[in-house]
Amino acid sequence: MEHSFGGAIALVGHAAGPVSQHLGSFVDLLVRQQFVAAVVYVKALHAVAFDRWLAQHDVDPAELSEVHVRRFARRRRRRRGPIRPETRRREEYDVRQVVGFLRSRGVCAPAIASATPVEDLVAAFACHLREQQGLASPTIERYTIAARQFLENRFSAGAVDLRAVAATDIVEFIRGQLAHLTPPGLKCVVTAMRSFLRFGQYRGDVACGLVAAVPAVATWATTPALPRAISPDHAQRAIDSCDLGTAIGLRDRAILLLLARLGLRANEVITLLLDDCDWNRGQVRVRSKGGRECLLPMPDDVGSAIAAYLERGRPSSNDRHLFLRSMAPISGFMPSSDAIGSIVKCALARAGVNSPHRGSHQFRHALAVRMLRGGASFAEIGEVLRHRSPQTTSIYARVDIDALRPLALPWPGGAQ
Repeated sequence: MEHSFGGAIALVGHAAGPVSQHLGSFVDLLVRQQFVAAVVYVKALHAVAFDRWLAQHDVDPAELSEVHVRRFARRRRRRRGPIRPETRRREEYDVRQVVGFLRSRGVCAPAIASATPVEDLVAAFACHLREQQGLASPTIERYTIAARQFLENRFSAGAVDLRAVAATDIVEFIRGQLAHLTPPGLKCVVTAMRSFLRFGQYRGDVACGLVAAVPAVATWATTPALPRAISPDHAQRAIDSCDLGTAIGLRDRAILLLLARLGLRANEVITLLLDDCDWNRGQVRVRSKGGRECLLPMPDDVGSAIAAYLERGRPSSNDRHLFLRSMAPISGFMPSSDAIGSIVKCALARAGVNSPHRGSHQFRHALAVRMLRGGASFAEIGEVLRHRSPQTTSIYARVDIDALRPLALPWPGGAQ
């Protein structure tokens, strides 16, 4: 049978198992997600094989679970040779996609999460950070990872009793992170531990003085750290490296201009929606940290780049995110992913920029440095970067060395 969309539709049309009536809709979904024909055919082939296996083993779709997926993946073929490991992995992935589709349609029961005491407490901690503290999703993810590691290290899979946590437990956990974390990463773990212990104190399970037992990270040389800013020339070279003859190039140029001109964070770019662009007023709505929203002016070059992407580069999709993936399934970038950082890294490599920093935040720092050297006040910089605390903006006072050098007094007895 031909490996085409028509071949995939014909393939599922001949299925006669317990979930065969839903396979046509599954193929339609794959086509809407813009998978190529060969991939759709292979996924349909695996779906039909799974449907046939369910019929042979008399499995009721309402009772379908992960156990059946694993049993199907470990099955043996009688008339053919052994299944290659790569084929088994791909087949199991596709079958799990089919099961997820069936669950979304209510054909089978949702997956049963094997909740442990640790996971229950971590979920409560995440809810507290989101609803009470108003932290952003990436921050919540980092804090919950550290809390989960600490709890698993202290209690394993048993019952969790925060009253039994001692100062030595905290110190030993922090020491255990020294081997594989840099000072900035270790500082994040320390901050997460303090936040988690305050959460335990809020619940009444942790003594007030236990938070003080979390050791500090030694960063005497630069406290706070100097911002990592890309030079204006390197930033422009990265922007100009995008191939405007391709959809990916149009998308990446618009993203890089948002980073360079408006100083957006990576997650702020990811969460942009089509409705956030107000073309009549020349503004863009940005969802910042803590669930805050603000309107920023849209410079001409930014607006032109976004418009070019929408007209000639953005794939047709029901997804309302402004920027979409270039590979199927065509949808917005995953929240908290490093997709924007990867775009920046590739742009710097194309431009031949040998920058020690590869992340997207360096464009944000470069904007602040440029505004500072242009005479902008700290209050104006903080407003553009959407800082909640003036102390955060004050770190840029340590960057403009050329502007600060004339203010230095001559050294006594030194050269005039």
